[in-house]
Amino acid sequence: MDKARVRLSESTLLLVLSLVVGLCAGGAAVVLEKSIKLLQGFTGGRFYFIFPAIGMLISLILLRYVVKDNISHGVTKVLLAVSRNDSQIKGHNMWSSLLTSAVTIGFGGSVGAEAPIVYTGAAFGSNLGRKARLSHRGVKVLVGCGASAAIAGIFKAPLAGVLFTLEILLFNISMSSMMPLLVSTLSATVVSYIFMGTASPFVCTPAAFNMGNLPFYLILGILCGVFSLYFTRFTLWLEDRLQRDIPNPWVKWAVCGLGLSLLVFLFPPLFGEGYSSLRILLNGGDVLSEGISPFHALLRTSWGVPLFFLLVMLMKVVSMTFTNAGGGVGGTFGPTLVEGALLGFILARCLNLAGLSLPEGNFVLVGMAGLMAGVMQAPMTAIFLIAEITGGYELLLPLILCATTSYGIMRIREKYSIYTKRIAQSGDLLTHDNDQAVLTLLRTRDLISDKYPHLHVEDTLQDISKVVSESTVAVFPVLDDGGRFCGMLEMDEIRKHIFEPDRLGSMKVRDLMHAPPGYVYEDEKMESVMRKFDRTDIWRLPALTRDGQYLGFVSRSRILAAYRQELKQISED
Repeated sequence: MDKARVRLSESTLLLVLSLVVGLCAGGAAVVLEKSIKLLQGFTGGRFYFIFPAIGMLISLILLRYVVKDNISHGVTKVLLAVSRNDSQIKGHNMWSSLLTSAVTIGFGGSVGAEAPIVYTGAAFGSNLGRKARLSHRGVKVLVGCGASAAIAGIFKAPLAGVLFTLEILLFNISMSSMMPLLVSTLSATVVSYIFMGTASPFVCTPAAFNMGNLPFYLILGILCGVFSLYFTRFTLWLEDRLQRDIPNPWVKWAVCGLGLSLLVFLFPPLFGEGYSSLRILLNGGDVLSEGISPFHALLRTSWGVPLFFLLVMLMKVVSMTFTNAGGGVGGTFGPTLVEGALLGFILARCLNLAGLSLPEGNFVLVGMAGLMAGVMQAPMTAIFLIAEITGGYELLLPLILCATTSYGIMRIREKYSIYTKRIAQSGDLLTHDNDQAVLTLLRTRDLISDKYPHLHVEDTLQDISKVVSESTVAVFPVLDDGGRFCGMLEMDEIRKHIFEPDRLGSMKVRDLMHAPPGYVYEDEKMESVMRKFDRTDIWRLPALTRDGQYLGFVSRSRILAAYRQELKQISED
């Protein structure tokens, strides 16, 4: 790899590696899909509803004793890697997310495979980029290549893969960086075609588009926006509640596993990703053929069918959260598609029972895009992904109407997507706003300078006279025996007394030092640091650890220089 690095420019090497990353991510998507199908072949039968809990247990054991890392919420982890860790993703993520998600979903866990495969693809990009000693920018582009290739591979949708990286992962990428993304998604799609055929994942034949149905697609968009808010907030609330109230992982597995098995028994469509039900709905099949439910008698009534699937919609969020919280590994991407399809079906069926004649398959297809646009706040990705994976380009107008309506309604009440909400709360979210992105990427610990001679709190002016006379700095940190920061002493204050020989031996540093108007901490967000500088109107502030150990000073000039450099890098990207 090093020899290739010498012979090739970074831009050329980036193209070569994007091809490799695309092939790896596409291959991983194929392996994951086939592994899930293989395992699902062993989980049928009368007592199928107990298998999801078993899959969660196997996944939990693998996570605790083999992987020894938290790898859930793959898309969020990729975003954090880019903003916090210079796009560094651990090597085990090239296989660990794939293995644990295959077990989780293959045994019937009610989650999607997309987030784990995105994490896997991004890990390929990160590790190959660092192995090739690419620049930070190059590694970041390869991470995006891996993520986009993973989506392209699992859905056979190259355009949606590129849009996913640009819109959901919030990458600021120039046109010159688009070529590696396109190469990776194309190569991943070809791999998927070779091993899984060229047919779309959700083949359907949409009914002809009728302009008279546009008002009903608008209603669907409004409902998708409202339900997106429920989906996002309830999922995050329930995850937090389970994490807080049941800290023991084995007890949590037992509670979540029992709850998931009960939900799958009551509502068979909750078993697995739910894509089998989705395909039935898209093609107008018998929606009652998915397992035997205690509510089967209700399903034989006209209005019982939409009522049953409304309950499935509401419980899918719970089953998804139980799966992830109980030790399983999976994402929200797949459940979002299923939930949108169910919402579209319920609306169309209810209106048809009321006397209309709407194409239910079309509303299922459009609902998928609507809910995805709201939950992920990515309307472009939603529109073109659904059009690509279903062949529903004839419905492009209702797709755009529903997706943009859902997105707009969601943005009124919720600024962040399900992937970015927690990251935004911690201040680590990268956005397309260059100024905000620069502040997120700058790290306080990297801007700390300790060029200032240390003074001891019990020193006299005579003790420090030599240090002061040989120094060119304007301020001195005052520390105790343990290295803890006690205060700071200005050169101007020393000058007032340095020419009083009779007092040099008696006047101590502690008598002259003063407390700074503020402190910064090594792990503090740069946005918070900047607010402190604005509030204190001072040129430099001492930097400490959280337990008060002195580290150095952070100055305005150092921040400004780093800001300019980072902004230049982002502008080049």
